[in-house]
Amino acid sequence: MIRITIGVVGLLSIMSAIAEPTEFQLTTSDGVTVYGDVYPTGDGKSAPVILLFHQGGGDARGEYGDIAPRLTENGFNAIAIDQRSGGDRFGQENRTVAGLGDKKFSYCDAYSDLEATLDYAKDSGFEGPVIVWGSSYSAALVFKLLVEHEQEVEAALVFSAASGAPLADCQLQPYIEDVTIPLLALRPQSEFEIESVQLQMAEFEAQGLRTYVADPGVHGSSMLNATRVGAPTDATWSVVLKFLNENVRTSSATKLTEKSDNQS
Repeated sequence: MIRITIGVVGLLSIMSAIAEPTEFQLTTSDGVTVYGDVYPTGDGKSAPVILLFHQGGGDARGEYGDIAPRLTENGFNAIAIDQRSGGDRFGQENRTVAGLGDKKFSYCDAYSDLEATLDYAKDSGFEGPVIVWGSSYSAALVFKLLVEHEQEVEAALVFSAASGAPLADCQLQPYIEDVTIPLLALRPQSEFEIESVQLQMAEFEAQGLRTYVADPGVHGSSMLNATRVGAPTDATWSVVLKFLNENVRTSSATKLTEKSDNQS
């Protein structure tokens, strides 16, 4: 009976350390109301915070509902927003788009949402290092954010960074040479059939940025979602957690290493 009691107490302690996400709203510089969720880690606001931005047609909860909790378990706070350019691709509602009515915005317009989220993290008392995480079109916008706010961001991860006509006014190429912080660019092997992807990854490597090819994998941050990949994603998760552990200042370095080893 004593052993059972201790086990229950220990389980409750672990569960209480992983808090439920909290919804919030912010207003961008051009007056758009953006909705998002804060996923807190048990280490408080002094722990690193990752800003999670979704891919085209998506939303925060749909793309990061399974990813953000794993980040918090590894000692990171996470903030995920519904950008003004998105939708219900993953079966969830984009709350920001729903609130816009008939207004439509381009991928490039969503850059203001990224900037506002960075400001929100600071204004909300998150004191730890900031990591920026982008998926597809938002991954392209991340490069501009890193250059324009280089003193405010510690590291970045970009998954399937997009290019092409929809991003004509906000291409990532002009900013690559000016990225000064650690950055990990990830692509699924299946996308290497596209010549522009091959050229982009080669350019990243030429600039000294880290790259990783997920095989198997799918587009964007979903390459970390085993259900969407249809296969285990432990290898990709191991690379992501190792990158964060090596490049982000944190008092939880030991915990990160232990969890990464256990989950790889």
